[in-house]
Amino acid sequence: LLLYLPIRLEDLRVKLENEGLVNISYVVVNHQGAQSQREIHLLKESVSDYITVYQQEEHQDDVWTTLNGNKDDFLIYDRCGRLVYHLGLPYSFLHFHYVEESIKIAYCENKCGNCSYTEPDIDDICENITKKADQKLAEVEPKPTGQHSHHHNPHRRGQHHH
Repeated sequence: LLLYLPIRLEDLRVKLENEGLVNISYVVVNHQGAQSQREIHLLKESVSDYITVYQQEEHQDDVWTTLNGNKDDFLIYDRCGRLVYHLGLPYSFLHFHYVEESIKIAYCENKCGNCSYTEPDIDDICENITKKADQKLAEVEPKPTGQHSHHHNPHRRGQHHH
């Protein structure tokens, strides 16, 4: 279980990069405990150099306490450094799509206005992501049978924490 998360995170990182979502910083925070410190090499070996593994020191303030989170949480920040999503269990399990969708929303929303951190092709990338999501949704939604149906776009939903 220790190595499962980083491997899945690496897969997600590659998937998002292949979709054009680049310059995203990923950080895995290792636990403060002595066993976690001894096994940090296993954690580092399970991810590429594109994912930072941060080792907390035993006597420092716990990062998760400081961030009001738990060790299995995902905290997703926008390009301006604002917390957009804080996902805890079970929403932080990577086999669900909550983390992936939250990263895409944080990447594509332009709440900051113009800034130097925005990728040049972000509009095309995000439009393509939205089109693909709408196509997938159309494939799984039941066809209307004469009754009025509502179409909801899941890419603009979510609870934002600031």
